[in-house]
Amino acid sequence: MKRIIPLLLLAALTACGQSDTPKSANLPTVDELAADPARLKELRQQCKTDRANLGDVLCNRVAEATRKRFYGDGKTPYTPSETSPKF
Repeated sequence: MKRIIPLLLLAALTACGQSDTPKSANLPTVDELAADPARLKELRQQCKTDRANLGDVLCNRVAEATRKRFYGDGKTPYTPSETSPKF
């Protein structure tokens, strides 16, 4: 029993170690994708058809870049019209 506990602790610590190389190291950033609309459009189409091969990390970045291009920097204030709509 005295030998099993340290062995299990060692196995748990080994399993929690850092991975060798991150997969997202060579992927474009959200800002890079937002700055290049042609590439963003191409990657959006590829994510729709073949997300399994591209990976979730890249497709999530593509989605975030699309959101960023659509909404902008988010600093535009809401300005309602002077007159209310007539129905």
